[in-house]
Amino acid sequence: MIAVVGHKDLSGSTLHLVESELRARLERLTESTTACVRAGAGLPLAFGRAARDTGRKLTVLLPAQGSVPAVLPEPDRRAAAELLVLAAQVRLLAFDPGNRDACVGADENLVSESRTVLAVWDGSLSNGSDATAHLVAFARTRGIPVEVVWPDGASRGSA
Repeated sequence: MIAVVGHKDLSGSTLHLVESELRARLERLTESTTACVRAGAGLPLAFGRAARDTGRKLTVLLPAQGSVPAVLPEPDRRAAAELLVLAAQVRLLAFDPGNRDACVGADENLVSESRTVLAVWDGSLSNGSDATAHLVAFARTRGIPVEVVWPDGASRGSA
């Protein structure tokens, strides 16, 4: 399985650059592994679209409360709906989508099950709202290959 993790605060133009780069990386990978992402707006949707464009099967992780999908925060709902249409498989994972620590735990679960991690990361340290550096270190300490994706011209913020 190929997973993606990365910054949530990517600018609109960066999302287009990243989606193009993710598509190119997925095309180069010869193994026919499934792409997997946690449902959400921004990077998850860009990865889902890149997976579809390269003919990869997509697995989407949805937060759950017991055996019922949890309600996603408003900004993620429309993107999650599109991801569900793109998905070949949907998996429920028990975590609270409104809790940062629970989301990081869900991403750790995703990384742990992966053979390769594509990290959309500018190299900055993790902070109270962004755990990308943590997830990269988490993967590397488990021997999971990480490919950093940060195209020329990429930036963070709402620009």
